[in-house]
Amino acid sequence: MGRDVREAVARGARLHEAAQAVCGDHGRAVEAVREALGPLQDEAVARELGATPVVRLKEVTQGRLQWEGIERSGLRTVGQVLEAGPYRLRQIPGVGRQTADQILAAARRLAEAAHETVAVRIDVDRPEPRTTALVIALHLLVEAGPDGRRAVDTAEGLVRRLGPLLADARPATGRMRMLLAGQEKRSRARTAVDGIRSVVADADRAGVLELLTQASVDLLRGPATDVAAWVDFELRSAEYYGVLAAIPGRAPEAGAAQGFLPDKLAERVRRQRLDDSRLRVSLRGYQEFGARFVLAQRKVVLGDEMGLGKTVQAIAALTHLAAKGQSHFLVVCPPSVLVNWVREIEARSTLRPVILHGPDRHEAFAEWRSTGGAAVTTFDALRGFPAPGGGDVAMLVVDEAHLVKNPKTLRSQAVARWVECSERALLMTGTPMENRVGEFRNLVRMLRPDLADPLTRGDAVTGSVDFRKAVAPVYLRRNQKDVLAELPALQHTDEWEEPSVSDEEAYREAVRSGNFMAMRKAAYARPEKSAKLERLREIVREAGENGQKTVVFSYFKDVLGVVAEALDGGVPVHGPLTGEVPPARRQQIVDDFAAVSGPAVLLAQIQAAGIGLNMQAASVVVLCEPQIKPTIEQQAVARAHRMGQVRRVRVHRLLATGGVDERLVRILERKTRLFDAYARRSAVAEATPDAVDVSDMGIARRILEEEQVRLGLVEEGRAADAPPEAP
Repeated sequence: MGRDVREAVARGARLHEAAQAVCGDHGRAVEAVREALGPLQDEAVARELGATPVVRLKEVTQGRLQWEGIERSGLRTVGQVLEAGPYRLRQIPGVGRQTADQILAAARRLAEAAHETVAVRIDVDRPEPRTTALVIALHLLVEAGPDGRRAVDTAEGLVRRLGPLLADARPATGRMRMLLAGQEKRSRARTAVDGIRSVVADADRAGVLELLTQASVDLLRGPATDVAAWVDFELRSAEYYGVLAAIPGRAPEAGAAQGFLPDKLAERVRRQRLDDSRLRVSLRGYQEFGARFVLAQRKVVLGDEMGLGKTVQAIAALTHLAAKGQSHFLVVCPPSVLVNWVREIEARSTLRPVILHGPDRHEAFAEWRSTGGAAVTTFDALRGFPAPGGGDVAMLVVDEAHLVKNPKTLRSQAVARWVECSERALLMTGTPMENRVGEFRNLVRMLRPDLADPLTRGDAVTGSVDFRKAVAPVYLRRNQKDVLAELPALQHTDEWEEPSVSDEEAYREAVRSGNFMAMRKAAYARPEKSAKLERLREIVREAGENGQKTVVFSYFKDVLGVVAEALDGGVPVHGPLTGEVPPARRQQIVDDFAAVSGPAVLLAQIQAAGIGLNMQAASVVVLCEPQIKPTIEQQAVARAHRMGQVRRVRVHRLLATGGVDERLVRILERKTRLFDAYARRSAVAEATPDAVDVSDMGIARRILEEEQVRLGLVEEGRAADAPPEAP
């Protein structure tokens, strides 16, 4: 045992010491978060138990507890029961020591469950000492970033590996120790030295010591000032909540994060390794599972509810493949989000984005085929590119994939060809089904015909539970309420307005002319007497007085023009953002709106701005009229109410009584139930889902006919049959 052995063991010991230091520094930072979190969590649990009726105790004990006497005694909530304690409970007639103990045991079980599930929300508008302490504690871990998390993971692995090796190698560090050791210990020492050399060599190649050193520096920084921490929290609250969710014991329920997939499939996904070395951001637990699902299942639909970060999950999968040596990736998306995709790829990964759009797209395509990269193109541009050979594209990503649900369109056929030729394919959509379950089935068929074909039984499927089980290998869906407990509340208000005489006259003219679109926007046809417009002004005025930003959505460009004139002279108005605005300009409008330091209004056509653009700067959303598809409204609201939002979002849907709005609202409710049964939940059964909805044209025609009859403009059975006009 010579000098080289002692040096090898010494290097291993230094690496082990550095790893232990990082683990210790991280542990202290996590403990600081826990200490700051404790009082806030206790308060949130107390609120939860204070709102939990005492009848829940009966449920916990499977009905064995006679709770009526407890309630009659004045103890109406679980929180009051815990505060009462055993002495007060025993004063209730019929409650002895044993019963009191059972009552308290049941209450404590509910309290424990609340501790595991209650959400602590940080109110950026009402900072107080306890939340400030939590934000400052989190700031240290957020500043360490994804490299800090990787350093901790690496350090924990090194401690596990090097600790036993260094213990076994100790006899080899001295001639006398080696002589005195037995044969078995000498053999173990030699093996351990070889193991240490291997670990140190791997660490040298990967630059691990530099990674650990930087992590220690980041984790030993002094605390941020109150102001700096709060400013940073508002700018990147999603990262703060991501760190908070990763604190041991704070993760969301595993089934929800894993989309309630069957156990065997979920286990297969968990075994899939994810290399995030080329990713520049940290993933939430459910996002990491989503990226693993994409990689493990190869061709899938990621149907997460809007606002959960489908884009970063896709990028995580791409970077994993890039780290494994793959070079060619293609993202297909609507023009409105092309710029956003390029920005996200640049900001969140080390991948090189390549834009395949505009007059030079064919030259750019040829260069991409030669050199590789993460190419981003549009549905229309894709049709002009030759489909690749098998294996040329490591992964195809299709954003807003519900736009290719109709297999008869050229757009869908082009995507289908690329899906077939790509090694992996990811269809991303928070709205995989808008009118018929068959549309969702078409997306599944594009990926796995063997799964989709058995689902068909004439025009229906066997039921939503069976449907979700059948498509589980290719479909993953998580909802905001299940995995983003910190998301501020969404307050949705239907603002029913009584039409003015002028509104009624405009509506009657639209019905008489057989113009369905004119019926939908009649409430704005005569602005000077518009009941909806007056209410919209009030909402914007109130938001401005509270320093809030507002997004106003309408299907119609001329309605946005009316709104712009009505708001002229008040808060700054941005837009309108319509389908005619080039994609780069759309993003600039949103950026300018977000950059305003006070209240502002953004006017947006719902089809153009309801997809892809992020509007977390807004905390008030106004829908000028109900839409024919519930997913259009949901997408629009999700532009503001998404991960990263730190304020409560208020949604106001402006509705006129007595006409087309009432009929559309009822249709929207039916469509939402259908989506819930098949694409959102898995516990509701429907026998004939395809019979529930009709096409948009059919809806328009039926409402028009019914309104003509209601207003006495034609006799029943003789209503006009005019097609709806374009917006």
